[in-house]
Amino acid sequence: MDPLAAGHRPSFALEARDGAARAGRFVTSHGVLETPAFLPVGTYGAVRGLSPDELSRVGVQGLLANTYHLSLRPGEELVRAHGGLHGFMGWSGPILTDSGGFQVFSLGAHCKRGEAGVEFKSPVDGRTVFLSPERAIEIQEALGADFIVVLDEFEAIVPESDDARARTRACLERSERWAARCRTAHRRADQRLFGIVQGGGDCELRAESAARTRALGFDAFAIGGLGVGESAEERERLVVAAVAELPAEAPRYLMGLGLPEDLVSGVQAGVDLFDCVVPTRNGRHGSVFTSRGRLNLRNASARDERLPLDPACACPVCRRHSRAYLRHLLQSGDSLGARLLSLHNIAYYMKLVRDLREAVSAGRLREFVEVWREGYFGLSDRESSGSSSAVHSPA
Repeated sequence: MDPLAAGHRPSFALEARDGAARAGRFVTSHGVLETPAFLPVGTYGAVRGLSPDELSRVGVQGLLANTYHLSLRPGEELVRAHGGLHGFMGWSGPILTDSGGFQVFSLGAHCKRGEAGVEFKSPVDGRTVFLSPERAIEIQEALGADFIVVLDEFEAIVPESDDARARTRACLERSERWAARCRTAHRRADQRLFGIVQGGGDCELRAESAARTRALGFDAFAIGGLGVGESAEERERLVVAAVAELPAEAPRYLMGLGLPEDLVSGVQAGVDLFDCVVPTRNGRHGSVFTSRGRLNLRNASARDERLPLDPACACPVCRRHSRAYLRHLLQSGDSLGARLLSLHNIAYYMKLVRDLREAVSAGRLREFVEVWREGYFGLSDRESSGSSSAVHSPA
């Protein structure tokens, strides 16, 4: 047995329900993860610009790292030699790794897909790389995360047509075959393997994929292939359709989607885990999440403001710094500005999921969501400038 695989398999238990929403708890070899939970993205083994201690201080329980990027550089064997991702990163809490599927398929025509797997050129050194379901599991076992996911195939969601539905079904069926291969290849007893629900923009196919993935014997489920062309309203319907076919006691993970409103609607639909690059990437570009909506700190109106980013926030950034100072850092190109705004945004997300958990536990989710929406969108509709950028690229 791998010497890293000394812990126990992560367990999951539900503690409260409010409608479809749930509050639960993962217990892993690296600590507890209370749900609903948001995992900041450390694409290359670090949440950009922020230390593990800073993340812990604002309430981060777990992180996501990217299998594709880490396998290319520095390589999974080097990470294994340093005690797995936990030892390599210096992070003591739970970690989830994705399979690398999204990054590979984002290469489009630059990758060759087949039943055996996917072949592509490494952007690091140009060598030919082959990623199969078995290889995706091998890499993730070497990285040693607490939660890992299967390799899947999907395409962007496009307007409905017979051809689009046929392509979506083909991806769904190949993903099912690959999921079965991943499950057979998985050996580490201290990791929990998530199957992935696909189905494009078709609610019937989403429900079918969920049922077929469940039938393979998985007891943890990710909902993938979203945020690639559908509207927010369509996305909500697709998530609901998938969740309806999943076991009530199993954890559910919505992959790569993480605007605050995505978290709120996802929790209402019964999702437990979320990850996204949005809080850190938006922070680096001056877009700040607050209890009163989004704030664009590059706007000239913030130049003289002595207010903190969010008067209702108790994070280290809001306790110490003014909007004027933080805007000055951005305008002058000092990296401290991007770091501080990223830290505040993550603190905002941590408070949001804590508040959602408390509301579910108290049976008051509907009331909480009404108050949250009134505050958040009351300002966002007037002062937010533009939407967030795409959510799946590196943090």
